[in-house]
Amino acid sequence: MGKVTGFLEYERTAPVKEDAKERLKHYNEFVQNFELEEVNREAARCMDCGVPFCQSGCPLGNVIPEFNDAVYKGDWQLASTILLSTNNFPEFTGRICPAPCESACVLGINRSPVSIEEIEKHIIEIAFNKGYIKAEQPLIRTGKKVAVIGSGPAGLAAAAQLNKAGHEVVVYERDDTPGGLLNYGIPDFKLQKDIVSRRIALMEKEGIVFKCNSNVGVNVELNTLLREYQSIVLAGGSTIPRDLNITGREAKGVHYAMDFLKQQNKRVRNISVDGEAILATGKDVIVIGGGDTGSDCIGTSNRQGAKSVMQFEIMPMPSQNRTSNMPWPTFPMLLKVTSSHEEGCERAWGVNTKEFIKDENGNLKALKVVDVEWEIDAVGRPLNFKEKAGTERDLPCQLVLLAMGFLHPQKEGLIEKLGVELDNRGNVKAEEGKYQTNIAKIFAAGDMRRGQSLVVWAISEGREAARKVDEYLMGHSSLASKDGIPYA
Repeated sequence: MGKVTGFLEYERTAPVKEDAKERLKHYNEFVQNFELEEVNREAARCMDCGVPFCQSGCPLGNVIPEFNDAVYKGDWQLASTILLSTNNFPEFTGRICPAPCESACVLGINRSPVSIEEIEKHIIEIAFNKGYIKAEQPLIRTGKKVAVIGSGPAGLAAAAQLNKAGHEVVVYERDDTPGGLLNYGIPDFKLQKDIVSRRIALMEKEGIVFKCNSNVGVNVELNTLLREYQSIVLAGGSTIPRDLNITGREAKGVHYAMDFLKQQNKRVRNISVDGEAILATGKDVIVIGGGDTGSDCIGTSNRQGAKSVMQFEIMPMPSQNRTSNMPWPTFPMLLKVTSSHEEGCERAWGVNTKEFIKDENGNLKALKVVDVEWEIDAVGRPLNFKEKAGTERDLPCQLVLLAMGFLHPQKEGLIEKLGVELDNRGNVKAEEGKYQTNIAKIFAAGDMRRGQSLVVWAISEGREAARKVDEYLMGHSSLASKDGIPYA
């Protein structure tokens, strides 16, 4: 434990953000780094609990008290070694993870939790700056070949672990650059793409091969992969968005959030955009959906110069504090105010969209909406809703962004041709803890298997699936489990 009385002496430190008016002028990250003294002080707040609930709160099982202690003592090399033992990509999770570890922090019972996510980001960035992060190729190659389909967080994690085990790994990505949603989906102001490129370059030096513009089942023959590789990992994500099929859905100006966000990612990198340009400039924008994707649409719309931005969802407004139905150390579903909300947005809850209203040219001009009230059960779950009389109204709007989540992976092409079983939600069926599909040599990980989830869960799934692939290929695995314990 770094400092026995640290949690009593110091209050939580929040990173300084660039002023909202200034950061709206660009697409770069705007959260400033801590001074070393601030990181040291924040790490000192860790109580090194006898039972560190933060570790169980983290899907990766990060050994948080230990790397906090190393940070407090200024041993950045040890801190990075501890962190990287369970997390392949702390530079991603340190920026875009909702930090369930902090929700489970024991200090958070009656005070502000330790800023674990910020500490994590600082460990990896300082490690890179000091030259501690180097490409490490395995000493021995097994002669086994594994194809990983999809280069998002799950695919990258699986590839990194399988390469570490000595297998020859080839990652197939249908986009023009590796990274999945890390590159195309998450805005640059949350995760600059040079951070992603830095990691991809390191993985290539370690021997991993990336094949882009390779859509398996479309322009890459599936039979070729089945013939050439001893195992295949499906890590293509959950890419089919939830639609809103109401009157006027065909109006020009109604788009999926991810199409909008991906286009802006490309513009930032000076890559040409395919198809119709989706821009918020000078428009009244309404974002339907209250999650992180919706928040990303708000920040992007404001940077594009939207006339106004509104976000609403049909669900009731979340609580601002834990309730008896969300006890510590569970991850609470609380009202979230993101940096994008701070930049300017009108928010509403309990609003149902009834119609997209078009003008004579088929362009979207307004939304017909109505307020709803929910019936809540004994444990606080919304059951049914009914419309509030007299609340129906039209909201001026020229651009709607549908950010209501994702249903399941795309079935056309790869999944249909492969013939893997699907679960009742349309995801690839592979039991948790085994990750093996009904076809013995094919495994699945991440959102493609578990459904829409967090980046940190995708990395965890990629790591665990890699260990099961290694066991399948070799009869045993030297890769660490989620607990950091090698399996015989």
